[in-house]
Amino acid sequence: MIRKNTDYPLQPPRERGTGRAFAFALVMHALLGFFLYHGIQWQNSTPEGAEAELWTEVPDTAIPRVVPPPAPAVPAPPVADEQAEIALQEKKHKQQEAARQAQLAEQQRQEKLQAQQEAEAKRQQQLAEQAAQLAAQKAAAAKQKQQQQQAEKLKQQQLAEQQKQQQLKEQQQEQQKQAEAEAQKKADAQKAAKAKAQAAQAEAAAQAKKVDAERRARLAQMQGMAGPPGSTGNGLGKSGTGSGSGGNAASPGYADKVRRVVRPNISWGGETEGLETVIAVRCSPTGTLLSATIAHSSGNSAWDDAALRAVQRSDPMPQDIDGKTPASFRITLRPAG
Repeated sequence: MIRKNTDYPLQPPRERGTGRAFAFALVMHALLGFFLYHGIQWQNSTPEGAEAELWTEVPDTAIPRVVPPPAPAVPAPPVADEQAEIALQEKKHKQQEAARQAQLAEQQRQEKLQAQQEAEAKRQQQLAEQAAQLAAQKAAAAKQKQQQQQAEKLKQQQLAEQQKQQQLKEQQQEQQKQAEAEAQKKADAQKAAKAKAQAAQAEAAAQAKKVDAERRARLAQMQGMAGPPGSTGNGLGKSGTGSGSGGNAASPGYADKVRRVVRPNISWGGETEGLETVIAVRCSPTGTLLSATIAHSSGNSAWDDAALRAVQRSDPMPQDIDGKTPASFRITLRPAG
């Protein structure tokens, strides 16, 4: 806000050329006084008489000489009038001096007023510039504050988004952990079930082995009571391709089951006349082949090996009508003729 100057009231602006007009007026007044002074001095001076001689040719005739009249004497002005004129000139000079002093004082006052006005205008301009600078600084500060607020808001949004992403990631990780835990739990359950099944199977196998061992012990005891292996057992198959006889506990139809299993596994392309091989077999109750040996050779080692391979390829052996395979029995094999 511009402060009003109460010491010097506002005045209309000064016209240009005032100082030069004033100086020109002073010069004109000084010239006028100079001319007036010298004019009065010229009028107060007594003119001097002029003398002149004229020479000319004079004729022989006598011409009367003309004597010039004397110059009229100019009466001297009275002393009182001269003093009055001097006093008037002095009064005019004093008035001119007073006017000059007044004009000079007015000029000084105008110059001082102009200097004050210029100083005031300069001060007002400085105040306006300061106000403009302050406003610019305030605007810059407000803009900077707004930018900081926007940056802070953007930072808060980014932080919130990061927190949201982090929460989502943690949820996903938690879900993944739960899924892994469930999968691990399921795998552990399956593993436990498998281990339990394996334990049950191992226990069943151990029990079967135990039963098999007991059966083999009984069979061995019965075989010991029946006589040597070469003695006649339950009978040998009479078919041309081979036959099998069950053990002591085999049912009458078990030999046909063994024949149907072993016959497709025989691979022989040699002679067939007079070849007969007896294979002694030991099996578990589930039909697993424990051992197969040649109990009676045919005299042809190639056929014996082919018959033994046919029995080994027939593992497991079929089960009897009671759901179990006899512990030991013999198979008589002949090539197809």
